[in-house]
Formats: sequence, structure tokens, C-alpha cells
Amino acid sequence: MRAAVLAGYRAPLRVEDVPDPACPPDGVVLRVLACGVCRSDWHGWTGEHRLVHPGRILGHEYCGEVVEAGPASGWRVGDRLVAPFILACGLCPSCRAGETTTCADQVTPGFSAQGAFAELVAVPRGHNLARLPEALDPVLAAGLGCRVTTAWHALTGRAALGPGEWLAVHGTGGVGLAAVILGRAMGARVVAVDVVPEKLALALRLGAEAAVDARAGDAAQAVRDATGGGAHVSLEALGIAATVDASLRSLRPLGRHVQAGMPTGRTARMEVDLGALYAGQIAAYGTRGMPAWRFPSLLGLIEAGRVDLSPLLGRTIGLSGVTDALAAMDGPTSPGAAVVTGFRA
Repeated sequence: MRAAVLAGYRAPLRVEDVPDPACPPDGVVLRVLACGVCRSDWHGWTGEHRLVHPGRILGHEYCGEVVEAGPASGWRVGDRLVAPFILACGLCPSCRAGETTTCADQVTPGFSAQGAFAELVAVPRGHNLARLPEALDPVLAAGLGCRVTTAWHALTGRAALGPGEWLAVHGTGGVGLAAVILGRAMGARVVAVDVVPEKLALALRLGAEAAVDARAGDAAQAVRDATGGGAHVSLEALGIAATVDASLRSLRPLGRHVQAGMPTGRTARMEVDLGALYAGQIAAYGTRGMPAWRFPSLLGLIEAGRVDLSPLLGRTIGLSGVTDALAAMDGPTSPGAAVVTGFRA
């Protein structure tokens, strides 16, 4: 099969023929229909993710069609499926409690296992997989593996965002823009914070009531002014000190901060205003991915036509374009994600 292989940190991915993956007895091999390029992939490409080493095939936001099914997978050849990027064991105490994103024995394609910047990907633990709605374009469905599910679980499973509450979204990349879309669908009032005017304009078109350009001054104060005293929930979607700090300070008393951006490598430790957390009696939630059993709640929202995921798509590319898409994440990026659909290019 054709795949884009990590040759070295920050080096161009090597597009080459590699052996087809073996089918796990409890899983499937998917012909990849689409795979999004995510900022988490950028962390691996730059060497900031501890699990990613040269030789790895990145790519964890994928959907595909089953071309081989293991006898204990529960799926059949021809099924169109999507998987969360955390494949939980289903047996440990965390899994039995339903908290599968904290599974102690998880498999993460693109990080701890070979990923989906390839024509084929092996997916073990078929109980984590979900069937794609027939009407959902695979290019849009690719984001369900990470950005959309991460935002959905952050807002519903962690922060319990309620109708009429103010939601501040710091960073309107993939997860952040998904949070804007989903927050509005849940009846929240949204203020978007970014440094790219085109992203802020898009957030406003998608229903955000206010947009804050963080280059213009104190973003946290601007959020407090726009929301009449601060957001009830603030989602940080970048994982850097400036936006984490602004997220904490933008909340009203008893607000909820949700850390969706991944602090890793050089940003794993940072200086932020914990005084704001203490004085405001803020609740802080970490969030990572979404338990597989929560897919029906999200897919039901999509199938009912209550959310339109098309604004998440920026452009489609081939495997040879992944390196440029990753390198662009060194700075502010244009709206929408790059999604790989050409696996021979």
C-alpha cells in the first residue's frame, strides 16, 4: 500500500510503498476514504509527542470501508466505519465505568500504532468502531475521529454546557470551530477568540454572537465585556500559555474551563493565572477524545440535520501534500482543515 511515513522530525514525510497491515482478530482493515490533518499530528511531526518516532505513519482522523474483518470484530466487509482515535480495551476499570478515554491499555493509531495517512489502516478492538450514516460524506466524516468528537465530549460530557449559557472558544481551528458549531446547536451563546480575521468572520457567520481578535489587547477582558461579566464555559483549543491564561480569566465566577488543546513537549508546563481560578472558584476540566459509546448521541444530532459540518473542511489533498499542511501549523492557519483523499498522489 501507499503511505506517508515519518522520516524524521520536521522532515518531509516519505511517500512510499509499505506492506499492507495484518488484520487483527478483534478488528478490521479499512480502506481509508478520508483522513484529516490535525494539530495533534503536527505535535508528532515536530517531535513533541512522546509516542511518535521516525517510521510512524501519522493520521488519526479517519473513516473507511472494511476490506477485511477479523472473526471477533463484529463487522463485515463493505461496512463504512469511523473510529475514535482512542481504541479502548473494554475490560479495565476505566472502561467498565464508561470512561474509555482514560483506558490504561489504549491503542492510538497515528501515535502508538500505525495511522491512516495510508491507503489501508488496521484497527483493532472493533467494539470502538461506529457505522457511518449513509448520507454523511466521508470527507466530512473524517473529522468525527478527533476534532468533532473532542469538542462534543468537552461540551457535553465534561463541562455540561447548558442552553442560554455563554461559551467562549479560544482558538477556532478544528476543535474550536467544531465547538462553535456544536455550542450553537446546543442553544449556547458563543464568543470566538482567535488572531486570524478570516476565522473570526467564519465563526460569526456560523452563529457566534461576538468575535475577539486577541491581537487587539486583553482578550479575556473583551470576552467578559461581550458576555456581561464572563463566560459560563470557556474551551481552550490550542494548548499554549496565552490562550489557557485568557480562558481562565475570561470566565465569570463559578465558570468552567475545559482544556481541549493538547499541552505537550515545550508547552506541557506553563505559567498561567491560577489566582483567577482561585478567586473565581473556577472548575477546570481536562478532556481528550470521546468514549466510543457516545457516538450515537453525536451521530443522531448530525442525522437529524441539527449541525452542518461542512465549514470544518478547508481543502482536500493527496499524501504528498500532508507535509505542507503540517508545516503550515507552525503559525496561524486559514479556516478549515486539510483532508487527505488522494492516496496515490
